[in-house]
Amino acid sequence: MGNSHLIEGSSVQSVDRALRILEILAEQGEYGVTEIASELEIHKSTASRLMSALQARGLVEQLSDRGRYRLGMGLVRLAGTVTSSHSAVSGSRTVTRALAQEVGETVNIAVLEGNEVLYVDQVIGPSMVTMRSWLGKSVPPHCTATGKVLSAWLDPESRVAARPHTWAKLTPNTITSVSAYEAELAKVRELGYAVANEEMENDFVAIAAPIRDEHDEVIAALCISGPASRIKSADFETLGHIVKLSATKLSGKPDFGRE
Repeated sequence: MGNSHLIEGSSVQSVDRALRILEILAEQGEYGVTEIASELEIHKSTASRLMSALQARGLVEQLSDRGRYRLGMGLVRLAGTVTSSHSAVSGSRTVTRALAQEVGETVNIAVLEGNEVLYVDQVIGPSMVTMRSWLGKSVPPHCTATGKVLSAWLDPESRVAARPHTWAKLTPNTITSVSAYEAELAKVRELGYAVANEEMENDFVAIAAPIRDEHDEVIAALCISGPASRIKSADFETLGHIVKLSATKLSGKPDFGRE
């Protein structure tokens, strides 16, 4: 019995370390075995075995015979499976592609994970100049349209839990106080959509609306985004209603958002 518990504990530790490696590579981009070992405070040979196991599954790949490692394409396959089966994403492409064509901008679907926003699906818009890929990225809620939408309809206790740990001022427009953020969320609830006007990055604007389940609970956010030179403040209201309409089509409650 004692030995079985030791083996089980060792296996769990190995899984935990392997997952931490994937998180490190997601954060750093590329890392060598020595750096991984140092980060995890383990022997280099242990780090090497873990990397070999992950590489065999396609979850990491080596850049050269003796080079550094990065995340592998096997993760794309796994992410695609999650995306296709997620209730907020499944069957959404017809709507998101149509929205991208209508507004000419990139469209994303995002969900709330703790106090971060995770982008789970993306359709690149037809514009010649496109923004970077947000798929799989996590961002703070207070400076993003998706984060505002995902937070606005939470109960008070859950809204507190979803707040950022620090109110970093990323641009001159970033909200940096609880009172200002709560006022913004009240505005989102009133309008039914959220705007982030150069609040996370300069020259980056996003507009989002809630996707709801059959119980009218917000489960995801539908978002369009692009440069401020294309998404102008005079168009926020019109674009907000367009995004709301598309989000309604993805919502589980048939009469949600109908006027």
